Amino acid sequence: MTTPRPFSPELTAKIERFRSFATPIKLGQIHFDSKLILAPMAGICNIPYRLLMEDLGAGGTVSELISCHGINYKNRRTLDMLKIHPLERNVGIQLFGEDAEAMSNAAEITESFGPKFIDINMGCPVSKVVSKGGGSALMKEVQNLAPMFETMKKKMKVPLSIKIRTGWDSNTRNAQEILKIARESGIEWVAIHGRTRTQQYTGSADWEFIENLHDERKLPLIGNGDLHHPYATSERLQKTGCDALMIARGALRNPFIFLESLDPTYASSKRSIFTGPDHWEVVQRLREYTEQTFEDERTILVQIRKLVVWFSAGFPHAAQFRGLQFANQNLEDCMKIAEDYFLSISNSQKFINYDEVFMSSGHG
Repeated sequence: MTTPRPFSPELTAKIERFRSFATPIKLGQIHFDSKLILAPMAGICNIPYRLLMEDLGAGGTVSELISCHGINYKNRRTLDMLKIHPLERNVGIQLFGEDAEAMSNAAEITESFGPKFIDINMGCPVSKVVSKGGGSALMKEVQNLAPMFETMKKKMKVPLSIKIRTGWDSNTRNAQEILKIARESGIEWVAIHGRTRTQQYTGSADWEFIENLHDERKLPLIGNGDLHHPYATSERLQKTGCDALMIARGALRNPFIFLESLDPTYASSKRSIFTGPDHWEVVQRLREYTEQTFEDERTILVQIRKLVVWFSAGFPHAAQFRGLQFANQNLEDCMKIAEDYFLSISNSQKFINYDEVFMSSGHG
């Protein structure tokens, strides 16, 4: 795998300007380049996207959720999801499952691929995961958590972290109890999404709940939820008691959100210096990473196109651009359409309606 072609001097200067505001941190044993980390998202946080987000300011990344059973069955597609690019700096692999032994065996295999840490998905709300006892369902059976953590750690050398929600529903918001179990079991840190399982991705993340958890916690805490805009993310970053923040859906419609959120003065202006041509450079780098990762042309097209369409959100004539993209099934045609579009919008500003429902069907 090769190093990508460099960005233009103009885009490089913009990126370095924002990177100067980044504060490197350590959560337990793990170093991150900033306090803003890419959250795991199913079907999205593969090698190309993780690499791209690190290039664009993410202090670290987490893979999409990966089934412990698929790993243990040696499923080729699942094992491919464990691969890590040599250029990835601060990457963790997220596993999901319900059985301590199965998770332990999968963690041992996962560790051989070289992640900096392994994370347990305890937050996914989708039925196909929860119905089998994984994801958010783990929060319902807290008596099983310490044995699972301890069984996994016996076979691991890298740190173990967990990602949870506030609870199963409004009547069982038991995150504080889980934090205590995690601390006593030697978990490295806890990331928490500010919704219950029953909320899925509706309503608003409860940041008051998250911040109150931090007041009592005795291990590093990462807050997550509704960080869709650089202004909101920067504001949260300035006042949070959390050690770090995770950005998920916000990075899909704005690939520069990690960078823009680092400078509070810039973020408060609510105007971006990243142009249409800057987005086109990002698309070209995404293609390089995707073609290094996948061989099948159809897969390459699908992986690139879905992100390119999201990147256009908020720009003029984005709906027409999306229509043209999905009407074409040829990679070169789609890239040409993207080039023409992003170069034509020049310095136009994004205007995203953050009140509209976006990616509410569940992704991690």
